[in-house]
This record gives sequence, structure tokens and C-alpha cells, in this order.
Amino acid sequence: MTQPRKSDQTRQKILATGRRLVTTGGFGAVGLAALLKECGVPKGSFYYYFPSKEAFGQAMLEDYVAEYLGRVEALMATDDSAAVRLTAFCDAWLDQERQAGLVSTCLVVKLGAEVSDLSDAMRAVLDAGVKELTARLAALLEEGARDGSVMPQDDVQAAAQALYAQWLGAAILSKLSHDQIPLERAMTDTRKRLFTGTLKGKDQ
Repeated sequence: MTQPRKSDQTRQKILATGRRLVTTGGFGAVGLAALLKECGVPKGSFYYYFPSKEAFGQAMLEDYVAEYLGRVEALMATDDSAAVRLTAFCDAWLDQERQAGLVSTCLVVKLGAEVSDLSDAMRAVLDAGVKELTARLAALLEEGARDGSVMPQDDVQAAAQALYAQWLGAAILSKLSHDQIPLERAMTDTRKRLFTGTLKGKDQ
């Protein structure tokens, strides 16, 4: 296996460290000096990869979106029914104990409002990521209608957008209240509105 070049490793280290700091404190609160100190990279190296903090933020979000979509695809890459795979996606929002939950790492929840006001380039990255995700959810709803596990939708794109909006809103409420109840209610509502009750999974 080809090892990544040192320059690629340095760039990725900056992105990973920056994402961790941003996830904790927000994008505006993370200063360049603190970021460089945390990852042990000189200022000149930072500007070699990123001409500005905004360019860094854009690259960080692009990296995050690619990883997030990869995680979602891994959750859905089974031979189970669409309803079972959709349940796996929803369960990931609730899986906070193992720090694998989508809420704890979701930068749309953490940064959506901030970057929308701060940077159009960063906003566009998150917006494109959300559209990619809802397209995958729409495809899953279509599969579910065919396999009988999900109720047919008149407009699967609209249904997918509404589903994501519901879970995103529940995630924000959960974050504000430090309580999983909004997410648990979203799960109950999702099952009631979308599932037929025919869960064809390997363990069903």
C-alpha cells in the first residue's frame, strides 16, 4: 500500500486538528495561533496549504462531508430492507454513548448557522453535503417502496428533505437540552410515518 506523502500527512493533520477544535468551540473562536500550536505546525506551512482561514474552513468542511457521507454509506451498505437500513441511519443519531453518534460530530448542527453568516464558500460546502445526503435518503425511500418496508411517497425528494430536517431539528433541541428525548421522539415519528412494519433484516 502506498504511504501518503509527508506533505499530505501535514495537511491532513491540520484539517483533523482544526475540526476537533472547531467542533468544540466553533469556527470563529478558533484562532490560527491556537490551531498551529495544537497541531505543531509552523505558520508558513499552514499558508502553504491554505491561503486564508476561510480556505482552511472550506477544505475542512469538504473533508468532513466526504467522511460523513462515507459513514452513512457504510451504515446503509447491507442486504437488509430499506427500513432496516434507514433505522440504522436514525440509530446513529442516538448512539452517543460510544461517541459514534452523528449528533456529537455533526458540523451542520454545530456550524450551520455560523458559517452561513460568515462565509458563502463554507455555506455552499455544507449545503452541497446536505443535498448529497438527502439524495441518498430519497433513493432509500424509493427502495423501501419497492421492497414493501417503507410507505410509498408522492415526492421522495421532499420526503427525504423533511426527514432530514426533522432529525436535524431534533438534534439541535437535544443539544440545547442535553437530553435525547427529542431524538427518541423523532425515531418514534419516523417509524410511524414511514415504516410499513415489514422489517426484513438479517436478525428479523
